[in-house]
Amino acid sequence: MDVILKQDVDRLGAKNDVVNVKNGFARNYLIPQGFAIAATESARKVLAETVRQQSHKALKALEDAKALGEKIAGLSLKIGAKAGESGKIFGSVNNIQVAEAMANAGHQLDRKVIDLGTEAIRDLGSYTAMVKLHKEVTVEVTFEVVAE
Repeated sequence: MDVILKQDVDRLGAKNDVVNVKNGFARNYLIPQGFAIAATESARKVLAETVRQQSHKALKALEDAKALGEKIAGLSLKIGAKAGESGKIFGSVNNIQVAEAMANAGHQLDRKVIDLGTEAIRDLGSYTAMVKLHKEVTVEVTFEVVAE
């Protein structure tokens, strides 16, 4: 079943994308939650007009994302954490601490655009985070977890 996404859905697509999903997923989850609408002929025409009107705004957003990506690509952050003698930290470092470190460096980013991977960071050392600034712009940022 083809649906038109009304907002970004992780591992599926971005807003205004037409994606093909299974019928049950569309009818039981995407449409009732307000994430998508059925891709009927009239909905596709409305989508085409909306996309045409928003294309220049999207181009500006892409240019801004590329400019910000160039600024933060070489950025190296230090995140302080309480640690034991063996190098294990108490708790873990998550995307909130990385967003705060980037804010201290002068770049305000939403924590939701920062991806640290699947494993929790529980040791001192150097790590990388993927920052998704735009659906076409993803930047890798390195940070180091140091003992406070």
